[in-house]
Amino acid sequence: MPGECRSPGSARAVGYAVLDRISADGVVIIMHVHGIGVSALKGGRHRSRDEVQLETEGPIGDRVFAVVDLEAGQVIRTVEHPSLVTCHARWDDGMLSVEIAGQRITAVPRLSGRRLALDYWGRAAAMEVVDGPWAHEFSRLLGRAVVLARCSVVGAVIYGDSVTLSTTGSLGRLAREAGIVVDERRFRSTFTIDTGDAAAHVEDSWAGRELELGGARLLVGRGIPRCAVIDLEPDTGARGTSLLKTLAGYRLNAGEIEFGVYARVIRPGIVGRGDRARLLPLDGPGQSLTHAQ
Repeated sequence: MPGECRSPGSARAVGYAVLDRISADGVVIIMHVHGIGVSALKGGRHRSRDEVQLETEGPIGDRVFAVVDLEAGQVIRTVEHPSLVTCHARWDDGMLSVEIAGQRITAVPRLSGRRLALDYWGRAAAMEVVDGPWAHEFSRLLGRAVVLARCSVVGAVIYGDSVTLSTTGSLGRLAREAGIVVDERRFRSTFTIDTGDAAAHVEDSWAGRELELGGARLLVGRGIPRCAVIDLEPDTGARGTSLLKTLAGYRLNAGEIEFGVYARVIRPGIVGRGDRARLLPLDGPGQSLTHAQ
């Protein structure tokens, strides 16, 4: 998972020509938004959403808070503390609710005034320690003294671009190679795109292209390097698969094992599960592709 290591869509989308992309053989491929996920807590359980508001900086409510080891001066990483994925956080209307070791703690987070400037993969991450009941419980769970901090800048604890994309075609290929069902939450993507019968990893070819999802528009970027976090069970944090090893067998590229692609928001808007999406043609947004009959 970058930053840590260094079912079909909704009924309203079924049968709709919701995205048109022409394959190499001239066939129009129909696609739509299959899944949406965010986590208010960096490294916490990936929460499925019916819709999300995208702003220029990224998804609203995504990775707003992080667990920090003040003595070490670092953000806690899931790959080192897998139990973090058991923590289910909700951040709604100024209220933070986090389930930690089966206990749900809900309160209004109060900024303490203690500001932090932590190194996060070579760049400064501006944060502020939060007062409240969470630090004690996180410390008990992780077995080390930690605090909860709020990011002062959107995207402070994100390794690459603020939006990540994966596709059902790529997930299906990995499932066939591994011989198991692959839970899409293992990749913690902002959006999983249903690519129908398109080839696995078709998203690699979208780099540099604009992609409309619902009311928003993205600029697709490079591939996402992965690590052992994808081998953690999404609800329990238990290790038990060798998906990274399997993926390395056919996705190793210049020392990186890539799955999915980054994207950044170039037009804010709301995106819902089952929404149409459209890969814009290279010659500009004024022309559209023709739907298959």
